[in-house]
Amino acid sequence: MGRSRQDSRVRTPRARRRIAVVAGALASASLLAACGGASAGTSSGGDPTITLYNGQHPQLTQAIVSAFEKQTGIHVRVRTDDGIVLADQILQEGSHSPADVYLTENSPELMLLTQHNLLAKLPASITSQIPAQYNSPTKNWVGISVRVSALAYDPALVSSAQLPASILDLAQPQWKGKVAIAPTDSDFVPLVGAVIAKYGKQAALNWLRGLKDNATEYADIESVVAAVNKGQKAVGIINQYYWYRLRTELGAGNTKSEVYYFPNRNVGGLENISGAAVVASSAHKTAAEKFVSFLVSAQGEKILASGDTYEYPVRPGVAPNSALVPLSQTNPAVLNVTSLGNDLPAASLLQQAGLT
Repeated sequence: MGRSRQDSRVRTPRARRRIAVVAGALASASLLAACGGASAGTSSGGDPTITLYNGQHPQLTQAIVSAFEKQTGIHVRVRTDDGIVLADQILQEGSHSPADVYLTENSPELMLLTQHNLLAKLPASITSQIPAQYNSPTKNWVGISVRVSALAYDPALVSSAQLPASILDLAQPQWKGKVAIAPTDSDFVPLVGAVIAKYGKQAALNWLRGLKDNATEYADIESVVAAVNKGQKAVGIINQYYWYRLRTELGAGNTKSEVYYFPNRNVGGLENISGAAVVASSAHKTAAEKFVSFLVSAQGEKILASGDTYEYPVRPGVAPNSALVPLSQTNPAVLNVTSLGNDLPAASLLQQAGLT
C-alpha cells in the first residue's frame, strides 16, 4: 500500500519488532528496580526548550507543537518513534533521560513507566480538564484521545451477517486463511492484554494459537487494512482510524472494504487511550506541564479533532471529526487501565504462540 508518509507513525525495523522491544523492557525494568528507580530532576521554572518523546502521528504532533510554540514561546524538540520503543528508551535512561514529555498512543506504556516511578505526578489543573476514566489512577499521565479496535472487512468475501460477535471467534476453524493480523504492531499488543484481562491467560493463549493457524501476518496494521481492501483477506484486525485514513488516502470510490464494530462491548472493540506525561527526571517541569496542559486544552483537542488521524478527542465539548461514527455507537469495551496493564503479559503470550 502506498500509504501517506505524512499521516503514518515512524516505522523503523525496531518498531516493527515491538514484541522484542517489550521483552527487552522486562530486563530494563528489572535492572531499574534493582537500582532503586529514577529520581526526579529539579525544575528550572520554564526553560525555553523542552524535549518531547513522541509516539503519536508526526503530522498531528507537529501541528500541536507549532501552535504551542507560537502561543508560549517555548521551543519543543521532538523525537518521534514507536511509543514502546520510546518507553523502553526512558527505562534505560532512568534519571538521566533527556525527555521532558512523553506522548504515546496506548496506555500500557504509560502504566509501565508509572510503575517504575519514571513519570511525575500532574497537577489537578491539568488532570481535571479530562474525565477521570481517561487518566492515570495515580495522576501520573492524562488522556488526550481514544481509538477503538475493530475489523476491516471485504463485503465481497464476507457479509456483515457472517462477521463474528466476538474477537475470540476468529480463532475458530471456519476463519482459516481469511484473517489478516499485525501481531508486532503497537496497536495489536494492548488488544491481547484486553483478552487476558477479560478471559484469562490460558484463553488468550488459545486464541493467539488459533490466530497463528488461521491468519496471515503483516508487518503493520496499515498493511492489514490494505490487504483487506484489495480483497486478499476477508477480515483484518485493526483500530478504526486505520480504515478512515485509508479511505482518505484512496478516496471513497476506491475503498472496497468497510469497518465493523463488535457488538455488546465485546473486548474486540477495545477503547484505546492515547496519553501524555511529564517525565520525572525533567529539568524543565514547568514548561513540560505547560505543554501537557496545552495538549488537553480546548485548542489542543480541536487541533486533534480537525486533523485526519481520526482519533476521538476526550475533552468534553470538543466534537470529533465529522466522518467518524459517534463513539457511543461503536459500543467500545472500556477496560480499567490498571486491568489492561503494561503489555508485558501480552508480550509473553505472543512469544509463546509464535507470533513474534
